[in-house]
Amino acid sequence: MTEALLAEGAVSRRLTQLGGLAARYSHPNYSVTHGGHVETIAAGHYTVSGLSRYVRLGEFVAHRSPSGIHLGEVIRVEPDAVYVCPIEPGEPIGIHDTIIRKGAFRIAPDDSWCGRTINALGDPIDGQGPLTPGNQRRPISNTAPPSMTRKRVEQGFKTGVRAIDIFSPLCYGQRLGIFAGSGVGKSTLLSMLARADAFDKVVIALVGERGREVREFIEDTLGEHMAKSIAVVATSDESPMLRKMAPLAAITIAEHFRDQGDNVLLIVDSVTRFAHAIREVAVAAGEPPIARGYPASVFTELPRLLERAGPGAEGTGTITAIISILVDGDNHNDPIADSTRGILDGHIVLERSLAEEGRYPPVNPLASISRLARKAWTPDQEKLVRRLKSLIHRFEETRDLRLIGGYRPGSDPDLDMAIKQVPIIYEVLKQSPGEKPSHDAFADLANGLKTGAVR
Repeated sequence: MTEALLAEGAVSRRLTQLGGLAARYSHPNYSVTHGGHVETIAAGHYTVSGLSRYVRLGEFVAHRSPSGIHLGEVIRVEPDAVYVCPIEPGEPIGIHDTIIRKGAFRIAPDDSWCGRTINALGDPIDGQGPLTPGNQRRPISNTAPPSMTRKRVEQGFKTGVRAIDIFSPLCYGQRLGIFAGSGVGKSTLLSMLARADAFDKVVIALVGERGREVREFIEDTLGEHMAKSIAVVATSDESPMLRKMAPLAAITIAEHFRDQGDNVLLIVDSVTRFAHAIREVAVAAGEPPIARGYPASVFTELPRLLERAGPGAEGTGTITAIISILVDGDNHNDPIADSTRGILDGHIVLERSLAEEGRYPPVNPLASISRLARKAWTPDQEKLVRRLKSLIHRFEETRDLRLIGGYRPGSDPDLDMAIKQVPIIYEVLKQSPGEKPSHDAFADLANGLKTGAVR
């Protein structure tokens, strides 16, 4: 009887202790309910006992140390253990430390966030003081709107980049991918698109970027456009969890503005590093790879992220997503590029050979496709673009023949026209980042062809 009373007293004291910890760990972003203890610690994760019955995949837990409260995400649940990936690198965790369940991670976007730079946790990193939370807390791991409730994509807009506005025009609510190898010019082209005047708000996710480039992008590239923009940053030296969360936080902010009726531009640079972060987390959870080192969860998370962009329900705005995809080794058929291409509504291909020729942006007009181009072109513009592509194709396929002297003027009228006009077309398409956006790309092209001037 005495032993039973002692045991009951110990349980009561332990529950009281956990309740006190839960109160100290409480935060309006979470629902704190249960606690457990650290059992094992590995390089990329640690295991917790006592939480298996209460947590779900993707929920967050908290660990308290002398340096503060540290978060982790549940990446695997077993009957007697929960695998947790810490959010911050180098988190000081010890065996038998107490871990508290916190539930789904949420942020509360607000209009006052415009002009601010935040991290993947929704905390400001620009030194301009705390953020004002909005009225609604949104989980960053959300689902896309039901397909039959979404508006149709109908209206085109001008990006100011001639190579895109002519050959691959965009529409509000479209999702476009920019495919290129490293150092070809993806970020430069994205910076040109971020200055488009067609949008009410701009949300930018810089995932795995070099730390030195963040201020350059925000201060030099965006400049005065930063007033209507929000940047979510997770640099290359941050943990895979933060790099995974940055695009999710960015699209959650974009959904907030979309639901208010705004046309939002979402830029993610790059979704490949988002996939790399998912791979690191999945490998830590013991998930086997299935395609060139990528586990299956990567190909599940990509459509879940990208499908959240697009038009909203009737009466709301749109999210136009421009996503950069880093193709490993300039292989445009690597698993991430191939999977992403099938989800998006078009793709812009940047060629290294064009960049080496000094043609910027190095857009390949023959390989680039906008699946919604017909909604942006007029019938006459569509006919003109078809003719231009035919001339460019004729010009490129006979390049070697002309180099060896196998071309005779007058023998092929189409080739004669291509040789005369395609170099002018290429000159018109050249555009530097510091150049003013084009207000009418077709008018610029017409003037160039009319004058025959090579800049």
